[in-house]
Amino acid sequence: MANSNVARGLQPVRHRNGAPWAGAATKYYVPASDATALYIGDPVVVVTDASDSKGTPTVTKATAGATNYITGVVIGFITAGDPPVVRSRDAGVHRAASTEAYVLVADDPDLVFEMQEDSVGGVMTVGAAGRNADFVDGSGSAYTGMSGVSLDSSTLGTGNTKQLRIIAPVDRPDNDPTLDYAKWLVSINLHTQRNATGI
Repeated sequence: MANSNVARGLQPVRHRNGAPWAGAATKYYVPASDATALYIGDPVVVVTDASDSKGTPTVTKATAGATNYITGVVIGFITAGDPPVVRSRDAGVHRAASTEAYVLVADDPDLVFEMQEDSVGGVMTVGAAGRNADFVDGSGSAYTGMSGVSLDSSTLGTGNTKQLRIIAPVDRPDNDPTLDYAKWLVSINLHTQRNATGI
């Protein structure tokens, strides 16, 4: 059976040690000057020497491609208004471009995420486990609030400058790793909280 082609960015599922992810996240700031929209599942990176007036660190959408670091993945939003309103993936919302907001980010460097491959470079197949790849941008949905980011199968390799570590295919009846658009378990290889040199 063919895999569904529904990219949703990076979705946290568990920790490396097998413990379930309980929804923990850190609050970060996104100023109105940031003209890039953010969606649930988007990878973000902390901006050096930038914060709100209370010192909350600023993040922006991470750049796809080798050597580009990631701090974590967006799982929800908090409006900058008074009172603030928390919006999660169940609310079907996103952070519109050029809108001040706070984002909830799953930033534990030991998290494991589910992610769909784009299959542009061919099917990655079961041999991809243990290798590395970058992510590729895709259009998020203002209707569902979900990211369109996916695994860039064209970058599959062993280089340690690639952004993501591929752990294994998702073991589910609706996922066939030998076909296009397979879902994979990945971790962040270039994480700002683990590989801090030169950031």
